[in-house]
Amino acid sequence: MGKPQIHLAAFLIAGPVAHSHALWRHPETRGSFLDPALYTATAHALEEGLFDFLFFADRLAVSEQLTEGRETSFRYGAQDAARLDPVPMLSYLAAQTSRIGLGGTRSTTYFEPNHVARSFATLDHISKGRAAWNIVTSMNDSEGRIFGADQHLAHDLRYDRADEFVEATLALWKSWAPDALIHDKEAGIFADPSRIRPVSYEGKWIRVNGTLNIPPGPQGHPVIIQAGSSGRGRRFGARWAEVIFTIHRQPEEMRRFRKSVHEEMRLAGRQPEDCKILTAVMPFIGATRAEAEDKLRFHNSLARPELGLVTLSGQLNFDLGPYPLDLTVEALLERPEVPAYVREKLPSIHAPYETLGDIGRIWAASIRVPQIADTGAEIAARLAELFESGCCDGFVVTPAFLPGSFSDFAREVVPHLQARGIYREAYTGTTLREHLNQTRPAN
Repeated sequence: MGKPQIHLAAFLIAGPVAHSHALWRHPETRGSFLDPALYTATAHALEEGLFDFLFFADRLAVSEQLTEGRETSFRYGAQDAARLDPVPMLSYLAAQTSRIGLGGTRSTTYFEPNHVARSFATLDHISKGRAAWNIVTSMNDSEGRIFGADQHLAHDLRYDRADEFVEATLALWKSWAPDALIHDKEAGIFADPSRIRPVSYEGKWIRVNGTLNIPPGPQGHPVIIQAGSSGRGRRFGARWAEVIFTIHRQPEEMRRFRKSVHEEMRLAGRQPEDCKILTAVMPFIGATRAEAEDKLRFHNSLARPELGLVTLSGQLNFDLGPYPLDLTVEALLERPEVPAYVREKLPSIHAPYETLGDIGRIWAASIRVPQIADTGAEIAARLAELFESGCCDGFVVTPAFLPGSFSDFAREVVPHLQARGIYREAYTGTTLREHLNQTRPAN
C-alpha cells in the first residue's frame, strides 16, 4: 500500500463572500458573484489543482438576528446579503468541468425529501457521478419567517427531523434497483417494474408515499456532506455523513473532534474510513513569509468587524447588538437572558477572555478558519504535518479572493504535497466517490 492521501475540497458561496467578508472587495477578485464566468474560472483552477470537490454553502434568508443587522448586511455585504441558488449553479458547472466533484446545500428543515432526491439525482446523472449533497438543518428565525414559520425549529428537533429526512431521501434514491432501467428499444421495454419499489415512509416529521421518478445515478446516490459540530450534530454526522467539514483553530482541537466522530461512528455501526473529516484553512501564499503576511494583513483590513457580529448573531440565532464591544465571552455568558444553546456553543468556539470586538474582527476576516501565511512549500509542510499527525483526512480550502486563491494554491502548494507522496498526480477515477476512495453504496 502507498502512503495515505490528502483529500482537498473548496468552500464556496454563490454570493459576494465566503468565510472572508473581504472577498468581494479584494482587488484580485475578478468579476461579480452574478457572473457565471467567475465560477467557471474558479472550478477550472480547482481541477488544475486536482481537488476532490467544490461545494457551495447556502442559507435561505437575510440574517436579521443582530440589531440593525439587515441594514448592515446590505450596506457592507454580509454572508447572507445575497446568494444565488447553488443547485442551478452546479448544473451549469457540470457542463463546464469534467472531473471535480460538485456539492450543494439543501436544508432538511425547509425542503422535502423528494425535492432533494430529484435535484441531486439529476445532478449526479448530468455530471456523470460527481454530485454531493451538503446537509444543513438551517440556523435562525430569519429562515423560518421567510417560509412562514414564526420561529425556527429548536436545535435538537431540527436534527430529529433531519434523521427522518435522510432516511426517506435514501429510500427514494434506492427505490430503483441498479438494473431496473432496461431501455430496450427493439422489445419496447423501458423498465422492469419488479425492480422498482414504492417508498412508504411515515415518521413524526416526514411522510413519503411513492416512487422516485429518476433511476439511480452513477454513484448509487450522491455523496453526503455535513458540518454539524454540536453533540447532536456530531451524532447525526457519524450516522450519515461521508464527508464532514469542520473548523478548528488548534491541532489538539482537530484531533479531539476527529476522535469523537470516530467513536460516534463505531456506535452507529460504521467504520472511521467510511467518512473523510476535512478541516478548513485559508492560505495566503507569497514568495517569502513576509510577503504572505503582508497579503494577509491587507486582506483582513478590508473585512469590516461589524459584519462578523452580523454573521455570528445569525449563526447563534441570538442578538449580540445590545452588548458593548469590550464585553468578554465569560461576562456575556453570565447574563441571565442568554439562552442555554448559546451558553453551550459560544465557549466551544471562543476563549473566555475574547471580547465581542475581538470576535467581530475574527468572524469578519475568516469566521474562525485558521489563516496560514507563508510560502507554498511551508504551507504544504504545515498541511502535511496536520494530516500525518491525525488531525484530519484533508482540508477544505477557503478563498480570500477568486479565482486566484485557488490558482495560487494549485501552482504553489500542490506540487510540494505531490513531492511528499501524499497527494495525487492525476485524477484516476471519474466519480466523486472514486476521488474519495469510497465504494458505491449497496442498494
